[in-house]
Amino acid sequence: MKWSPFINAVAATIYIAAVALFMRFLESFRHDTPDTLLDGMGFISLFVFSAAVMAFLFFYQPLRKLIENKRAEALSYFLKTLGVFGAITFVVLILVSVQ
Repeated sequence: MKWSPFINAVAATIYIAAVALFMRFLESFRHDTPDTLLDGMGFISLFVFSAAVMAFLFFYQPLRKLIENKRAEALSYFLKTLGVFGAITFVVLILVSVQ
């Protein structure tokens, strides 16, 4: 499969949506229970995992191009990914504010 900035940005959005749905699912049946040590550990673990997933989606291909001495392509790829992700985020925020 050929990676593209568009696919990376959409994958990041899908990942974020999946995490949000998972958090909502957990909240639906744990809303009246006190927080425990495992809750904090789970949150930090999810945060670290999410940082790794986002780093892969946003930086892996640009870093490969940078290592191949294709600096302009690397920067372009990163900025396109960031731009598409920013546009998707903007649309999501508009949709949330309309509701």
